[in-house]
Amino acid sequence: MLFYRASLPLSRQTLNYTTGVVRRHRASIGSRGRALTPGAQALMVLVYLRKGETFADLGAGFGVSTSTAWRYVNETIQLLAARSPKLTKALRNATRDRLLYLVLDGTLIPIDRVAADRPFYSGKHRRHGMNLQVVAAPDGTIVWVSGALPGSVHDLTAARIWGIPRALKAAGFLVLADKAYQGADEPLLVPYRGKGKPASQKSANRAHARLRAPGERANAQLKHWAILAKLRCCPHRAGRLAKAIHVLHARETQAH
Repeated sequence: MLFYRASLPLSRQTLNYTTGVVRRHRASIGSRGRALTPGAQALMVLVYLRKGETFADLGAGFGVSTSTAWRYVNETIQLLAARSPKLTKALRNATRDRLLYLVLDGTLIPIDRVAADRPFYSGKHRRHGMNLQVVAAPDGTIVWVSGALPGSVHDLTAARIWGIPRALKAAGFLVLADKAYQGADEPLLVPYRGKGKPASQKSANRAHARLRAPGERANAQLKHWAILAKLRCCPHRAGRLAKAIHVLHARETQAH
C-alpha cells in the first residue's frame, strides 16, 4: 500500500474546535485507551466531510480498522450536529444580528439509489436525493438547516413539515423564496407567476431575484463539502451531516 501527504483546505481553528468537542465528550463518558487521540479523530472527521473519503481509505490513512473509522466519524458527526441551532434559536440570533430579511431555499442532496426507490426521486431535479430546507442571511450566511426528507417531498410541503413559515412569521421576518413556495402563507414572498405579466410584476420579479440570489448561495456552501456531493451512506443521515457541516462552516467563516 502506498501513502502520500495531502492538504485540507480548512483552518487550524476549525480543527481545534472539533478536537475540543471530541475531548470533552471523551471526558464526559470516561473513555480511555482509544486508538486515536482527540486531535486525530477530529482530523479524520474533517477529511471525511470535506474530501468525501471512504471509511476504508480513512482507516488506512489513520492506521485504524474500517469499523473504527466508521464509529469515530459517526460519533463526532452526532456531537457536531447537536450543536447546530434549533430554528427558534437561529431566528433569535438573526434578530440579534438585525438582518433585514431572510432567504428560504430548498436543495437536493443526491444519493446512491436505484430507480425503484420512488420516495427518494425528485421530479423537479430528475434524480434521487434528500430534501433539505435552508434559511440564509441576505449575504448567503447559513442561518439554519433542516433535517432531511425524501426527495419526492415538495419544497413547500417540507417547509410546512418543519414548521418554517409559522416560525418565521412569529419571529417577524420578511422572507424571500422562489416559485416552489407558491401558495405559502405569510411571511414568504415569492415571484409572480404566469405569462404575459405586466411590466410592474416583471420589474418586481427582477428585484426579488437580485435580493434572493446571494442568499441562495448558502446551498452551494453546504455542497462545497464533498460528502454532500453524492451520499453513499444511509440517505437519512443527510440532515445530520448538513447540520454538522453548518457548525463547522460557521467556525471556518469566523476564522477568516
